[in-house]
Amino acid sequence: MSFEKILIVEDDLVVRNLLTSIFMRHKLPVSVAENLATAQAHLQREPFDLMMLDLRLPDGDGLKFLEQVATLPERPLVVMVTGYGSIESAVACMRAGAFDYVLKPFSPSQIDVILRKAQTYRQLVRVNNLLSDDPDDHDALLVGRSPAMLRLRQLIDRVAPTDATVLITGESGTGKEMISREFYRRSPRRGQPFIKVNCAAVSQTLIESEFFGHERGAFTGATERREGRFELANNGTLLLDEVSEIPPSLQAKLLRVLQEREFERVGGSRTIKVNVRILATSNRDLTSNVTKGEFRQDLYYRLNVFPVHVPSLRERVEDIPLLADHFLQRFARKHGVKVSGFSESARSALLGYRWPGNVRELQNTVERAVILSESGRPVSSAALGLPGDLSATDAESTTPWEGSLLEDAPVFTGEIPAGTGSNGPTFTDAEGNVMRLDALEKQAIRAALRQTSGNRTHAATALGISIRTLRNKLQEYRDAGDPIDAGVESAET
Repeated sequence: MSFEKILIVEDDLVVRNLLTSIFMRHKLPVSVAENLATAQAHLQREPFDLMMLDLRLPDGDGLKFLEQVATLPERPLVVMVTGYGSIESAVACMRAGAFDYVLKPFSPSQIDVILRKAQTYRQLVRVNNLLSDDPDDHDALLVGRSPAMLRLRQLIDRVAPTDATVLITGESGTGKEMISREFYRRSPRRGQPFIKVNCAAVSQTLIESEFFGHERGAFTGATERREGRFELANNGTLLLDEVSEIPPSLQAKLLRVLQEREFERVGGSRTIKVNVRILATSNRDLTSNVTKGEFRQDLYYRLNVFPVHVPSLRERVEDIPLLADHFLQRFARKHGVKVSGFSESARSALLGYRWPGNVRELQNTVERAVILSESGRPVSSAALGLPGDLSATDAESTTPWEGSLLEDAPVFTGEIPAGTGSNGPTFTDAEGNVMRLDALEKQAIRAALRQTSGNRTHAATALGISIRTLRNKLQEYRDAGDPIDAGVESAET
């Protein structure tokens, strides 16, 4: 990430010209001011990334000016320059917000070092402001002994050390984002930024700005210049999460960036070059999207340099006990609950369930079961509360309230029941046959949409799923010719 505007506030012509020549050698735009009044005028007109500020100027004290600059909404990094250095003045400047402090006379190499430090610091600050905490379940990432997981580990070992673009596919909840983090952790770029952009969660009107950044005044609300995710990921790794959700209007621009590694900010004309490794995830069949004309074929080929499929739990059933035990130990520590493993019926329930939500659903189910379980006893099948097993009881479980909790609070199933009766929720159709899980799921979603007057955000909250998962389900139903939200006016908040 390069600085774009530098302000030199210096009354000594020789020093001013030396600083200007150093920054011009780096092809950085420079503005100069001989006094504080001129510097103030510059700052009122435009923001600067870096300011070289003399401590003593004809019309005032540089230290007091530094204190004023520190209050600006778009304040530059400030390097104090002085020929009258002392420990006291250096300490005062750093306390007032100076980034660095340099004594005259200085050499060009000293300024080069300060410039590199300032650029690195500025990028780290922007990245840290953007990133959320890493998920705490990375230790469960590659748990498993199944052939599918063995192949996945081998692929990661082979591809992670390279700069190859990787397209990670798999169902929702399989851990695609965590797999992408594993590629990053095992790559030579692991000490550089890892930036994620959730293509499904960003408004289509703002996604270009999220990718490429914008200049101040580029659109209503753009009150300051902002770097995009590509720029923040420079020299590091960029994850395009759910890349299939990128609108067609942006796909051509994204293709250009992937090919040329350069772009312009929204509202800007300056070409910015970046060096990033691209990882992408999708829970859709992108080849089908290409066939339908919803995704550019050339962009698909550019992303699909190295395809990696993350298996569903149905493809690695033998790993379910290992994962369940791993989550059990973690959540027992987290919640301070002592449980003695799973009961036999609980293990049977874990293996008999299809896990449409994959590892994420298994993790949530085990955490809930740990909280519901009686200390010192094994986790029962009733505590798991898996659909189709709501009435299950365990000889090992003597908790009197456990069954009633599951009856009275069907939210533990992760779904809204198809219907209710006098004794709680029912899961049978008009002929008395047990309904399939996918039919129950569809009815739950339909009911949630009706109850929330089509507000998808509120419906997703009621269902206990993310808005992205809800959108994906609705798209699946539309693709299958059953648009269950067609009769409900949709809305999102």
